[in-house]
Amino acid sequence: MNKIVKRLLIGIACVAVVLVGGFYAMFHNELATLQSMKKVDDYALYTMEYKGDYGFDDFLATGASTDAELIQFVSTKLLKGIPVEFSIPNLGCSTFNAATPDGAKIFGRNFDLTYSPALFVKTQPDNGYASFSTVNLGFLGYNEEKLPDGLLSSIITLAAPYAPLDGINEKGLAIGVLLIPTEATNQQTDKIDITTTTAVRMVLDKAATVDEAVALLKQYDMHSSANSSYHFQIADANGKSVVVEYVDNEISVVEMDGNWQAATNFLLTPGDYDFGKGQDRYATLEKTLTENKGILSEAEGMNLLKAVSQPLHLNDDNEMTGTQWSIIYNQSELSATISIGMKYDTPYTYNLNK
Repeated sequence: MNKIVKRLLIGIACVAVVLVGGFYAMFHNELATLQSMKKVDDYALYTMEYKGDYGFDDFLATGASTDAELIQFVSTKLLKGIPVEFSIPNLGCSTFNAATPDGAKIFGRNFDLTYSPALFVKTQPDNGYASFSTVNLGFLGYNEEKLPDGLLSSIITLAAPYAPLDGINEKGLAIGVLLIPTEATNQQTDKIDITTTTAVRMVLDKAATVDEAVALLKQYDMHSSANSSYHFQIADANGKSVVVEYVDNEISVVEMDGNWQAATNFLLTPGDYDFGKGQDRYATLEKTLTENKGILSEAEGMNLLKAVSQPLHLNDDNEMTGTQWSIIYNQSELSATISIGMKYDTPYTYNLNK
């Protein structure tokens, strides 16, 4: 009898080893990704390095015309069927590009919204450029009561590569997306469809220059998220910048006039529009950048973001609202300096090469 029990236990142990080995073989990249996550600020700010392939080339081959289609793709491709929430509420932001006194190119961005934990993620696809990008985890269903502080609770963050709002890649190309409060963009041609955040991912993964980024965007039909419209400021390490907008479902590329460019939440394409906001923030950006001839140190760039930030306050729904993060990307040094929750005295700096 003891021999039978012993053999049975050995058999169970062998099966368990095979199952564990098979599970590890299937999910080792996902586990390594989740284990790389660190909470660096209690507001909260997390960092993560995405290991392995997140299937973006497969996405670009099929595309998505709605957030629901994107969710289906991400759930099947990355989360093995686990459902994921994906929603982009109204957001008010500011971006600009400039140069430092020593000639380095910088790109600044404020992200303004209700309270949302942030994830700063590094990706390095086999068929694309390495990049940093910032993700609002609120878009993936996280909040003050639900944070990715454990292995199981962080699984949904595997969808992060599909939800970037700004970033920089190894070629020094930077991008930020900003809301335009008007009718959603819904292009209808025979091109493959793409959504707001996947456009950001495509530019970071595939474009080295502004010209390449614009050419890529023109190859796809844009379908904007959250029943609204957006524009993108894109700047490269050579100092060129454009703002890409969609007006009446037609792409419009606004070139920089001088050695700097800025954007907030209204269209820059010439025309008579009765929507949009952020003109006061834009005026502050314009005044400072003009007076300094587009030359700012990183510290001065962060001070400019502070000047156009939205103070943290409780809105009518008792939600903490204001600037959630301010970030300066140094496109020459491939670094990023982040101030989370308006704590400008205690920023965090990361370098893509380290």
